[in-house]
Amino acid sequence: MTDLRSLSLPELEATLLAWGEPKFRAKQVYEWLWAKSVTDVDAMTNLSKELRTRLKDNFTLFTLFEDMVQHSDDGTIKTRYRTHDGHRIESVLIPVPDDDRFTVCVSTQVGCSLTCSFCATGRMGRARNLTAAEIYDQVVLVGQQCQEAFGRGITNVVYMGMGEPLLNYAHTLESIARLTSPVPMGLGMAARRITVSTAGIAKMIRKLADDGFRSNLAISLHAPDDEKRDKIMPINESNNLKVLMESLEYFYKTTHNRISYEYIAFERFNDSQEDAKLLVQLCRKRFLVRVNIIEYNPIDGAPFTKSGEVRLNAFAAALANNGVTVTVRRSRGRDIAAACGQLANTEAGV
Repeated sequence: MTDLRSLSLPELEATLLAWGEPKFRAKQVYEWLWAKSVTDVDAMTNLSKELRTRLKDNFTLFTLFEDMVQHSDDGTIKTRYRTHDGHRIESVLIPVPDDDRFTVCVSTQVGCSLTCSFCATGRMGRARNLTAAEIYDQVVLVGQQCQEAFGRGITNVVYMGMGEPLLNYAHTLESIARLTSPVPMGLGMAARRITVSTAGIAKMIRKLADDGFRSNLAISLHAPDDEKRDKIMPINESNNLKVLMESLEYFYKTTHNRISYEYIAFERFNDSQEDAKLLVQLCRKRFLVRVNIIEYNPIDGAPFTKSGEVRLNAFAAALANNGVTVTVRRSRGRDIAAACGQLANTEAGV
């Protein structure tokens, strides 16, 4: 049967009107589905028993099931969820209590098709896209987990887990629409609290701009020139830096939303002073950008090591000295394979 949450509000209204129900019933059902995130139609207590029975006879409610939870020494929590059809995905809660920041990193696909050489998820292949409801459920479930562990809810959402969000465009945007819709139609999150990360699919970045995207955009850059980026990110062969930069310029001109570059520092591959100069040039395009330098998190079989402290600090300083806003982000959850590039449904740290 069809998942009830796959219906838009107009579709649900049309269905209920055809059943002889008043139009406002659809909004009541939507409130139960999204704001209250119920997983059982019988929990919709302001609906008649007859309507609940009819909904159950015609629709189903797919949900995620907790499969495994791992706790890092640094407070990070990784949860593996099982989907209704037996796939497994991972979400990560990244708490930073000192900054009152509690971030959930969500997945958008079962696996990934992009095969970036430094990422464990890319080795899984892609089984299927997640639905908007499955993406949304990760935020709700990890939010409950955050409340239990830290006494407060999620403050930020990053689409940086398994998968490429822009290759699951419709469901990614629908999940954001539900997260940002005012209660009772959604969770009422501020769009600026949400960041979508992409490996750099230029035509979809332009589409984001055309569709009025209001959240933040992060680009998994990881190399300052095409030669190096081709080696580690096959997507660059069809979305080279010139094409990517043009799409980002269009995105910023259209939306004025914040753009950031995610840049994993690999020892003696992309962390030289010459690399820094090239990255500074990319940051001097006609849009505002900040750089987040990320420590490399080892995965089995990958021919990389993380940059040493001296090279990493010198690289960051070269950017800062040339007016680039730069942050060095230390890995979180590495001991439970929950850090950037490590999500692959493993049960122990790498």
